Amino acid sequence: MKLDDIDLCDLDRFADGFPDEIFTTLRRDAPVWWHPPTAHTPDGRGFWVVSTHADVLAVVSDAERFSSERAPSATGGGTILEDLPVGTAAGVLLNMMDDPRHRQIRRLVTPSVSPRALARMEQELELRARRLVDSVIDRGACDLLVDIAAELPIQAVAALLGVPDRDRHDLMAWSNATLDHQDRELGETTDAVTESASAMAAYGSRLVEERKRSPGADLISSVVGALVEDGQGHPAPLSDLEHLMLFNLLVVAGSETTRNSLALGMVALIEHPDQLHALQDDPSLMSTAVEEILRWTTATLYNRRTATVPVELNGCPIEPGDKVTVWWPSANRDESVFDDPFRFDITRTPNPHLTFGHGTHFCLGAGLARMEMRIVIGELLARLQSFELTGPIRRARTNKHAGVTKVPVAFRRQRSRDGSLRRGDVQIDRAPGLGSITGSKEVRP
Repeated sequence: MKLDDIDLCDLDRFADGFPDEIFTTLRRDAPVWWHPPTAHTPDGRGFWVVSTHADVLAVVSDAERFSSERAPSATGGGTILEDLPVGTAAGVLLNMMDDPRHRQIRRLVTPSVSPRALARMEQELELRARRLVDSVIDRGACDLLVDIAAELPIQAVAALLGVPDRDRHDLMAWSNATLDHQDRELGETTDAVTESASAMAAYGSRLVEERKRSPGADLISSVVGALVEDGQGHPAPLSDLEHLMLFNLLVVAGSETTRNSLALGMVALIEHPDQLHALQDDPSLMSTAVEEILRWTTATLYNRRTATVPVELNGCPIEPGDKVTVWWPSANRDESVFDDPFRFDITRTPNPHLTFGHGTHFCLGAGLARMEMRIVIGELLARLQSFELTGPIRRARTNKHAGVTKVPVAFRRQRSRDGSLRRGDVQIDRAPGLGSITGSKEVRP
């Protein structure tokens, strides 16, 4: 692999998953590499590619010199390759916002995903996971992505936001359409993308207005009723656009990444039967197994920062305004940090993966994602066996997420030690809403 042949904006390079061979070359020969603009590059501007664990940490640990929002006086910025306008995306979306405002808004959301809040949700999520397995157990086959992996995360997010269960599939469809690049290139849009974005914005706006009139105990209510310091240091409510952008972010980030990690994690176990059998035989390995799945799947492929001042990184001079991209799967395969990094090992310790990021923008939902993965994988392995892939995995066309849209699998019902077929301990006609635990009030906007 020659450096001149690398084009990380060519989405076809990601058709079969993350291009590990490219990043193995980069880590070895050019750990901080200037990616020249190509025919696929949005804005026609080159960018820096950071591929090693240490250099990625250096960038994301220094929010003052590497901004999630923009360079000083710039009219565009954000965390994707394409410059997004400041004031409508950059500086408004929580993940495209710098401190101190980012920190203030983040504090509003944190209580909803605190360890105490997650403990209140756990039993309900276990019941819902059991229902999901109940729905497929007698079929002997399913689309693991659609029927299982996508369902629990979107149900949990819907409940946290106070969105009725009946609307969750609309949210998922709109989110999928805006993330996938099946019929477009970077920086382009389509009528379907525009329509989906508009539909989700309309839904979110109605939800926010309803919460202003009749707040509940859900996450959106806690945000719309809160005050944070404005630019002059005075307490003020968030803007309507900030409310809407936060809703969009929580729907997408709270469901899309976890479902991909769940689906691809089960694929990894199926493709490594020794690890699958080890986990089935010893469920106490679940904690380290989840961490290895997170490292192995790395749901977010890259994030961008923008240099705010002249800075040198691993001997490379970076100028103010330069786009700097950090590639998480590459950091999670760094040979200098992970022993035999291309080996899937559910007992791997230590496992300092960066799948949830690092520093001020460390993923808010990390605890929830870990819990959902533990619950769903545990339920699948306790009640099913003889997993096999029955067709090719269908991947989303993108260089931003490890997205999958189809994972066909077959299986058999698990047998107990006496040879009888195992059945669920609890039969549920209708799982209670998560709102019964979290106190959220479901309102159809």
